[in-house]
Amino acid sequence: MLSVLITNEQSNYEIAADRIEQAVKQVVEEAGIVTGDVSVAVVDDRTIHELNIQYLNHDYPTDVLSFVLEYAEEHLEGEIVVSVDMAVDLAKDYGWDWQNELLLYVIHGSLHLVGYDDKNPEAKVGMQEAERRHLKRFGIKHRIEPVE
Repeated sequence: MLSVLITNEQSNYEIAADRIEQAVKQVVEEAGIVTGDVSVAVVDDRTIHELNIQYLNHDYPTDVLSFVLEYAEEHLEGEIVVSVDMAVDLAKDYGWDWQNELLLYVIHGSLHLVGYDDKNPEAKVGMQEAERRHLKRFGIKHRIEPVE
């Protein structure tokens, strides 16, 4: 069985924990993972900035961090940290709801946990296709149109 633990470590915004759990489960289950634990922490920019410095030596806030703790054939232990502040700010730029932006971060982080990468243009296209597929299951159209 796969369990998803969600912690809301900020107090400025109410989050839709059920959507976050559903997003993680659909990504992980699609990858063939049947057991494990994934934690999702919803934090502010200050917290994710500190974590980005501590773990990646990047001195800036970011949208999402993913950490694979254990990955075996059908088992996953992992952590996802998402910034609600970043979601709120960037959602304005993209002209859509911040909850959708936050859900995109959760999906993106989950995809990293199951092996997706976005380090090169080809991999990034594949990741965005997967993001589109998972957002569509929530009735949400991705904010980035596919490149034809």
